[in-house]
Formats: sequence, structure tokens, C-alpha cells
Amino acid sequence: MRSFSRSLVSDQTLIEQVVRYLFESIESNRILPGTKLPSIREFAAASKISKSTVVEAYDRLVALGFISSKSKSGFYVLGRPAVLDISRQGAMTDREVDPFWMLRHSLQLPPEFLRPGCGWLPTDYLNGEGIRRALGSMRRESDTTLTEYGHPAGFRNLREQLQRYLAARDIEVGVDQIVLTDSGSQALDLAIRLLVQPGDTVLLDDPCYFNFQASLKAHRVNVVGVPLTPSGPDLTEFEQAVARSRPRLYITNSILHNPTGASFTPAHAHKVLLLARQYDVSIIEDDTLADLNERHGTRLSSLDQLQRVIYVGSFSKTLSGAVRCGHIAAKPEWIDSLVDLKLATSFGNNELSARLIHKLLIDGTYRKHVDGIRQRLRRTSVTTRKQIKNCGMKIWGDPEGGLFLWAEASKDCDSSKIAQKALQNNILLAPGNVFSVTKAANRFFRFNTANSQDSRIFEFLKSELNVR
Repeated sequence: MRSFSRSLVSDQTLIEQVVRYLFESIESNRILPGTKLPSIREFAAASKISKSTVVEAYDRLVALGFISSKSKSGFYVLGRPAVLDISRQGAMTDREVDPFWMLRHSLQLPPEFLRPGCGWLPTDYLNGEGIRRALGSMRRESDTTLTEYGHPAGFRNLREQLQRYLAARDIEVGVDQIVLTDSGSQALDLAIRLLVQPGDTVLLDDPCYFNFQASLKAHRVNVVGVPLTPSGPDLTEFEQAVARSRPRLYITNSILHNPTGASFTPAHAHKVLLLARQYDVSIIEDDTLADLNERHGTRLSSLDQLQRVIYVGSFSKTLSGAVRCGHIAAKPEWIDSLVDLKLATSFGNNELSARLIHKLLIDGTYRKHVDGIRQRLRRTSVTTRKQIKNCGMKIWGDPEGGLFLWAEASKDCDSSKIAQKALQNNILLAPGNVFSVTKAANRFFRFNTANSQDSRIFEFLKSELNVR
């Protein structure tokens, strides 16, 4: 094996340079599988670097699966990891277009893909600098609780801050009515576990956020879709559905509905609650997009004051999708059961994330940060609307603010087939039937305006929709 020499010009640390040197040697077969590497002492002496540098480099290569450590023997080359299985990639592309198709592709496609169908903001919209600053602050603290499981309901300081946030949305709760979770998705899952059993019936808007369908499928319940209008669910259809199906639960976004961007009118919200009380239906209100809302809005949780509504939220859309922390607010009679379910399924808390979120909320910059996101979304909405109309599509409901636009093609098309073809052109679209319980949205697409600024997206759609 040739001796390692430092790069004359490099932005990498010395450890990273050693790892790269060994990686390239293994990748190019200059070091063959089964070869014993020089001892730490030998490598350090030959390369004129410290033994601690070699230890760290070898440890990283072990973690990456390129070499192995044998007790009292040394380090041996394992060879190159298996290459990407193209056949599996093809199988993923060709699988049925459903909520899991959307979830998987949103999370695992390579960086070069355009993502107008993705459900979250681009990285440069989020608070990366604030996260780095908060992590630095936490590193300097000598708080031993960072290594502990934490209180069953979650970090109290964050729950107190959330209590103030909910009060600003006219939802009056005690701090002990708030439970932290590892994500908004876990909060939704716990609320569903509390309120329904396998075989029960649950109402969803049609269309609705596709992960509602995925979660309910995992809970083996019957799902009934109620057509959505720009003001909320169709009230006639809603009443008929609750009278006929006797559902235990209704799940919705009353503010900045996903995928349509609509918000309930006060009259609709009042009527939904009246029918829920009449037929004894519980409600989960997912308010994950709350801070993207330009106006105050009418929330079911506010009108009901959590008598039969469970409020679910997180900060993944405004702060970070990687810092996992969601929350539930519910009436006192339900809180103990929610905490028990949380402990049974995850035991503790993501205490580190909760403390990090708390720092980001109280450092004085969050309001300005969210205002900046809203301003950018207003601009991207204008350009995306123009592009959608230039493709011969019309925007459903004409929502004000938020992240999403729900667009309908002016002629018959199969949006699922178009979405599958788009993948071959490095574009991830969100076809309508992914969101539709009854599969009645085949002419629709959901557009994330922040991710829809590349002209290649709409050139592709014009071609597919035969628009000149």
C-alpha cells in the first residue's frame, strides 16, 4: 500500500483526508478485500501523523463497512459495499401510485430531482443558522438532563411555550393538557390509537393529506370520504355520512388544508361541530401548517375548546424536518391515556429535540423567520399560479397564503400515469388520487409553490397535457 500524503490544497480535515485516501484505495482495488491494513502505529509513523488521527479514520471506515476490526489481530479490508440495485429502483418507480408511493419518493429520491409534489419547504427556507446557534448554546450548558429520558409528558418549558402559542390561537389549555411527541406523525398516531379500534369507521375529507390514509390503513379501520368544498366539507354529504356510517372519528386540517390550501369558514366550522356533537364523533385537527397562515382563521379546537377535538401540531414545516418534535393538546380526561400510549410505544421523549425547539422559539427571531417564509411564499404563489394557468389548468378554490395549490387539468388526463412518467424526467409530481379516498381526483395535481419555480416542471406538463 502506498503511504498516505497530505493534500496540499484541501478543505477537509486531516482525518477526512485519510478516510478519503483509504476509501479511494479500496474503491480502485489498489487494496484488495482481505488485505490487512498497517497497524495504527505503523500507519501514523509512515504518514507522519498522530495515532489518534489514524484511530478516528479507521473507526469511520469500520462504521461505513469498508474495513473490519479483529480483536488482537488488526484491521482488514472488506471490499466495496454492494452497488445500487437498479432492478429494485425500477420496481419502486413502477409500483402502484398510492400514499406510500408518495411518501417513499418524497423522502428517498436523489438531490437532483425537482420536487413540486413534495410536502415541505426547501432547506434554504428553514432556520439552519438558528439551529446551529441553538446547538452551540446547548453544547455549552452543563445540564445533565440532556442524557435522560425526561418527563413522560415532555420538556415542561416547551409545553409552557406551546400553551402561550395556543392561547394566541384562542385555544385555552393548561400546561398539563399538552403532551410532546417525537413528531407530528406520532401525535396523530397516538390520537388515533386513543379514539378508534380496528373495524371502526373514520371520516376524511376527499381529498385529504395522504398520510391520514396511510396511518388509518395501519390501524385497520374503515375510511369514508366526504367531498371537500372551498369552505370546508360538503355539509349535506357530511351529515349523511355521519348518520349512515356512525363514525367514531373525523380527521381534518381546518386551516390551510392539505392538499387544497382551503380554510374552513366560521359557518362551516360551527356546523361540523354541531353535527359531531349530535352524532358523538370525535375530531382530530392537524394544524401542522399553522404558522404559514396569513390570517387568524377559524379552528375547530378554538370553537370547541378541546371538548371533543384533539389538536395536533409540530414545527417541522417552519423550523426543521430533521428535529423531530410534535405535540398534542386535549381535554384532561384524555391526557393520561395519551401519555400511557406514548410510553407504551416509544417509552420516553426526544428530549434533545424538545429543548432545541424551545431555544428556537424563545430566541426572539422566530416571528421574523416565519414572516420571511410567508413573504417568500406569497411571491412563489404568484409565479406558480401563472405557470399552472399557462399549462391549461385551473386552481381549485383560489386559496389565500400557505404552501399548496390544488390544480385541475382542463381536459381528461391520468395524473398518476403522468406522475410516473415525470419520475423518468427527474420530476416528482403529486397526483390527485394519492389524496383522494374515492379516487375521484385523477385530473388534479398538488403543487408546492416553493418547489415549483423551475420552468422544466411546467414544460414537461405542457407536453403531457398537449398545451401549446
